[in-house]
Amino acid sequence: MAILVPFFGIFTSFLLIYYLSSLNRSNVFLALFFLCSNLIVLVYFGLHFSKNIFWEGFCFVHWLPLSYLIGPLLFYYVKTTLTDNNKLEKWDWLHLIPAIVCIVITLPYTSLPFNEKMETAHRIVNITNDYRVNFYLVDFEFILVSRSIHVVFYSLLSFTYFKWTTHQRFKLNNTLPSNHSILQRWFLILCFIQIVIALNTLGNMVVVVYGHNFTLFGLKGDVIFSDDRFFGLNGAGFVAQNFLLFLFPKILYGNVSYSDEVRKESILEEIKSNLPKKIKSGVELTEFENTLQLYLQELPFVKKEFTLSQMSFDLKIPERFLSNYFNKELEVTFSEWRKNLRIDHVCKLLEQGESKSLTIEAISTNAGFASRSKFIDAFKERKGVTPSAFIKSIE
Repeated sequence: MAILVPFFGIFTSFLLIYYLSSLNRSNVFLALFFLCSNLIVLVYFGLHFSKNIFWEGFCFVHWLPLSYLIGPLLFYYVKTTLTDNNKLEKWDWLHLIPAIVCIVITLPYTSLPFNEKMETAHRIVNITNDYRVNFYLVDFEFILVSRSIHVVFYSLLSFTYFKWTTHQRFKLNNTLPSNHSILQRWFLILCFIQIVIALNTLGNMVVVVYGHNFTLFGLKGDVIFSDDRFFGLNGAGFVAQNFLLFLFPKILYGNVSYSDEVRKESILEEIKSNLPKKIKSGVELTEFENTLQLYLQELPFVKKEFTLSQMSFDLKIPERFLSNYFNKELEVTFSEWRKNLRIDHVCKLLEQGESKSLTIEAISTNAGFASRSKFIDAFKERKGVTPSAFIKSIE
C-alpha cells in the first residue's frame, strides 16, 4: 500500500502541470518539484524493498541527478510565485549545473551494459554496503553526502529569499499582501520538510557509507539513523508533503498571486472560489475584449498587487494569451497597460472633484500606486504635467 503514495504524488504533479500551468506558470516548478520528490521515493523502493535485481539496477545511480534538481526547482517556484515575471533569467540556469555535473561524472556507471549494472547494484545495496564506484572526478560517497547538503542549502535559500522579498515589499508599500500569510506557511512547510528529510538522509549516509558511529544527543548515530528510522522518517515526510498540498486550496488551485482580500472565507468557500474553470483551447479576440471591458468595470487594477497572474486567474485565460495580447495587439507591456489604466482612473477622479476631499497621496494610494513619488512620475510621463498642474488646469 505504501507504494501508492508516490504514485499519488506523481499523479498530482501531472494535474498541476496539465490544468494549472497556464493559469500561473509557477505551478510548473511546483509540479516538477513534486514529481522529482516522488520519483526519488520510487527509487528508494526499487533499491531497498523491491528485492528485484532488475529494479535495483534500474534505480541505482541513474536517478541521482534528481537529487540536485529538487533544490533549484523549489527556489524557482518560490521566486516565480513572488514576481510578475515568471520567466527564468539567464543566471537562473546556473542552478542546474550540479545536476548536469552529476550526469557527467556518473557516466562510467550509466554507460555499462545493463547486466553489469544489475550485478553492481545488487552487490553494493544488499551484500557489501561498499559504495565505492568508479566515477569521474569524485567518488560515490561524496555524491551521496553532498546531495543532502545541496537540498538543505536551497531550502534555506528559498525561505530566506521569501523573507527578503517580503521585507522589500513592506519597505516599498508599507503593507503586506493578503496572501502573504498563506504563502509564508506553505513555503515554510515545504522547506522544513525538505530540511528534515535531507538531514535524516545525511545522517544515515554518514553512518552507512562512512561507518562513522558518532554520538548525537547522547545516542549513537547508528541508533538515530538506523535504516528503519531512516526510511520511516523520510517516508512520513514525503507522505506529509503530498497530502498537505490539499490543505492549501489557493496553492492547489493555482491562485497564489498577491491580492487584496476583501473578506474572510471558510475553507469550503475558499475551495469553491478557487476552483479553476476549464480553459478553452483558443480564445477569440473579440470575445476576449468584451470580457476584458466587463472585467475592467470592477476596477481590479486599483489593487496595489494587481498582477498578470491574478488577471489570468480571474479571467480563466492563460498568461501567454494575455502577454501576446498586450505585446502584439496593444504594443505595450502589462506594466505599462496597468499604469495607463491607473492614470486614466485618477484623471477621471480629479475631473469629478476628488482633489477637494482627498490629498494627492491618498488618490495615488487608492489608484494602486506604491508611493506618491512613483505616482507623480507616472502621471507626468503620461500627461506631460504634474498632478498639481493638472488639477489647476481643471479648476
